[in-house]
Amino acid sequence: MTSAAPTRASVGLRSDRGPILGSVMLSIALIAIDATILATAVPAIVTDLGGFTQFPWLFSAYLLTQAISTPIYGKLADVFGRKPLMLFGIATFVIGSVLCAVAWSMGALIAFRALQGLGAGAIQPAGMTIMGDIYSVAERAVAQGYVASVWAMSAVVGPTLGGLFSDHLSWRWIFWINLPLGLLAAAVLWAKFEEEPSPHERRPIDWWGALLVAAAAALLLLGLLEGGIRWPWWSWQSAVVLGGAALLTALFVRVEGRVDDPVLPGWLFRHRVLNAATIAAFVAGVVMLGVTSYVPVYAQQVLGAGATVAGFAVAALAIGWPIAASTSGRIYLRWGFRACLFLGATFGALGAVVLTLVGPDSSILLLAGACLVLGLGLGYVVSPSVVALQSAVEFRRRGVATGANMFSRSVGSAVGVAVFGAIANGVVADRLGGADRAGSVELEKLPDAVLDPALQAVFLAVAGCALLLVLAALMMPGRVEGPDGETAA
Repeated sequence: MTSAAPTRASVGLRSDRGPILGSVMLSIALIAIDATILATAVPAIVTDLGGFTQFPWLFSAYLLTQAISTPIYGKLADVFGRKPLMLFGIATFVIGSVLCAVAWSMGALIAFRALQGLGAGAIQPAGMTIMGDIYSVAERAVAQGYVASVWAMSAVVGPTLGGLFSDHLSWRWIFWINLPLGLLAAAVLWAKFEEEPSPHERRPIDWWGALLVAAAAALLLLGLLEGGIRWPWWSWQSAVVLGGAALLTALFVRVEGRVDDPVLPGWLFRHRVLNAATIAAFVAGVVMLGVTSYVPVYAQQVLGAGATVAGFAVAALAIGWPIAASTSGRIYLRWGFRACLFLGATFGALGAVVLTLVGPDSSILLLAGACLVLGLGLGYVVSPSVVALQSAVEFRRRGVATGANMFSRSVGSAVGVAVFGAIANGVVADRLGGADRAGSVELEKLPDAVLDPALQAVFLAVAGCALLLVLAALMMPGRVEGPDGETAA
């Protein structure tokens, strides 16, 4: 199933494995576009369905169900196989999309978005695991560039399509478009991907562990997403939600120590390569939220740019990422994964420092340049980390390792929302003389003397987080040895 020549001719869409690669890319495109396409359609949805105070849950419900299900799906991919799980994820996502398209109220739309998230939670780890199965280490260097390009295009195409559908057709087409795309991806995968069932061991499923980790993750993410927004951080609601998450986590650890085949086995946290990849994914989730959430605000409210220009500024992050991902193979195949991660950490730190230098009189190009360099840094860290972890574990453990890595990025995103929101709100409250006055002022009416330092504080925090990429590089071995004794890089 693998080819020794790591060229685009042997790995690309026209190769023997091209249909499988195309199916994985299209499946990932479904969830990547859906993460951005809804933002520009929110006004039209609220006008049609009402529920203005509820619309943030359109995003939170999707993120919650995707995040809590990802590590479970990763484990199931090792038990039942990648193909069945991928087809299940596509089917669930498409059914959720159809239901979203016919939603009759904001509450129904939120519920169906949660169903979409359950499908997305299976697609991403299963898709990335399939890539690890069908390509060698050298070939993954090229294949990762294809997959990374999907996220780059989605960052630009998603908001544009959302606006076009809302303005000229209906916001419901945002979800209808997933039906033919999902069916095409499933049909190609069904016809072209012949997975060997023999390596998959049908072991007893740790349902109690799966339930506990899902419940603990749901409470943790709920507390991080809604703390400081729906309720104050220092409140009984935060104590109940986050305390419940801690209690369920402790119970989960106790249960996992007594089962033969845990859903999140202990070796995941004792493996040096996996720990480095987990840190890289977590930091990437944090940094991406800080950039994608606050750079457009800074561009529009402080620099006075239009919405389109602000969108292209942050899209530079998604341009730099696939450039780095597609060229990283040349680095880690020659000098090792640690050298590649150090290069990424350097780019990440440089981009974050440039971001802190942006001021009210800066050009939008400086803001976009900082995002581009940050994207290069993340591309040289995250994509090679996934290749490294898939190379370091055996076939029957690859799914759970990939799922755990995807989960850490989701948790990082939720932490980023909470931390950066708290920082920005704290500075605004301090400048306006109290949280009560800050909460009554709309974003558009905040003066630059208040908004600029608040966002600058967020950018400083992004820079601090970006430095953690150095820790990931230090933990990554110079050469990654596979389970069969073969040195990957």
